[in-house]
Amino acid sequence: MKYVILIHSNPDPWGHPTSRFTPEGKALPPEEHEAADKAFEDLLGEISESGELVHAEALAAPATSTLYGWSPQGHLVTDGPYAEAKEQLAGFFVIDTATPERAEEIAAQFAQPGGTIELRPGMQ
Repeated sequence: MKYVILIHSNPDPWGHPTSRFTPEGKALPPEEHEAADKAFEDLLGEISESGELVHAEALAAPATSTLYGWSPQGHLVTDGPYAEAKEQLAGFFVIDTATPERAEEIAAQFAQPGGTIELRPGMQ
């Protein structure tokens, strides 16, 4: 079953990994970032080798987005970001797992300082 792991964050300045650019992440000592980076690289290696990683992409800053809407008069085009929320979509991973529990296990490992992780199943 396919799932998308959505990474919501508000780094300042916008950068990746986002946890290095959030207030919570900036407060951590370098050793904690290094340990988190190693754990994340290990996770990516594991899900790549198992075939569970389908695709991943870090996203550019929300201000670079273009929004397309609809009205009876025609398409509406405006500059982003779409949401006025504090956190924005920073990146995503598409995974394909045998069970929902495995998807939850993987997604939990994406938790990071100053960010929220959303796990959402694909439509079946």
